[in-house]
Amino acid sequence: MPRTQGHSAEPLWRAIAVYRFASIGYAMLLAALNRADYSRPDLAWVVIAAMTAWTAVTTVAYARPERRTPLLLGADLAVTAGLLLSTAALQYPHAMHAGVMPVTSIWVAGPVLAWAVQYGRQAGAIAALILSGCDFVLRSEDITVVLNGVVLLLAGVVVGHLARLTAEVEAERRHVVQVEAASRERERLARDIHDSVLQVLAMVQRRGAEAGGAAAELGRLAGQQEVALRQLIGGAPVGSPVASVPGGVDLRVLVLPSQGEQVTVSVPAQPVRLERKRPAS
Repeated sequence: MPRTQGHSAEPLWRAIAVYRFASIGYAMLLAALNRADYSRPDLAWVVIAAMTAWTAVTTVAYARPERRTPLLLGADLAVTAGLLLSTAALQYPHAMHAGVMPVTSIWVAGPVLAWAVQYGRQAGAIAALILSGCDFVLRSEDITVVLNGVVLLLAGVVVGHLARLTAEVEAERRHVVQVEAASRERERLARDIHDSVLQVLAMVQRRGAEAGGAAAELGRLAGQQEVALRQLIGGAPVGSPVASVPGGVDLRVLVLPSQGEQVTVSVPAQPVRLERKRPAS
């Protein structure tokens, strides 16, 4: 299963940790408000204590990228499902008939978000369906279980999609940085070569042409090497296929054929876009 995470996903992991601790506070509020509907109010606080302990464990574990393994995420999903199903003991029978929300409440979305951030929207959707199934087993008579399942499913899909987009943006940013670094290095090398090698080759070509004979041939070869070197550091060799842009033309394609032994054409590495002339209507 491909990972979607990167450095850009770290804020999402921190947000998951904050969400899980905040949801424990909401679970405490539910336990306090619905204590009259629970058959075992004391057991509700035991479940909340277990939720708090597991949240602390996962927060520490998820803080390191190398620990976010399928084994840990699978354990997170299994523990969450087990705690959700365990609330049947404190809800049965009155709380179930009254439609009281399990004490785990919105805390169960934690592993859904974790799977979505780590492996994408499909993994998030699968985790959401698993927990929704457990909730349905617990409260099949309550119509709100369907709504909760839809919310979980949407959370897994949306967060997974967001994680994939952030990974793509990060990859694109790295590519742009690499291209800019390569362009700066090429420009530096071009300046150094222009100030040294190209001037020497140009001088050899000129002196060889003036001397004639064998020196002229040497000068001609030096001129050819000068042209080839200029093409190399220019980043777009003569005759190379330079793609036109949609709806326009790359100006480099038009000017590069003019280059020769006596003419030097320097072009940027990136396309120079010109709009195509539109026919008069």
